[in-house]
Amino acid sequence: MITASQMRAARALLGIDQKTLAEMAGLSVPTIQRMEASDGNVRGVVDSLTKVVDALTQAGIELIGENAQSIAGGRGVRLRTPTEKP
Repeated sequence: MITASQMRAARALLGIDQKTLAEMAGLSVPTIQRMEASDGNVRGVVDSLTKVVDALTQAGIELIGENAQSIAGGRGVRLRTPTEKP
């Protein structure tokens, strides 16, 4: 499953806007906007979610699930639970 934060971060890493992602995935801009406005996991039609994930993957994005290891090389960013300061 992809989160709204992952979608926004993926776009930022690729340097693309919502319109470009919509074109890459074959979806409308309002669909991308609704997905990115979700709290937590993206809500939407499974087919639309699959199209977004496939488009991001083809563009070079590796979506990493919670507590999963990254198996690909390259640079990236991962959000983790912040550690408390002593």
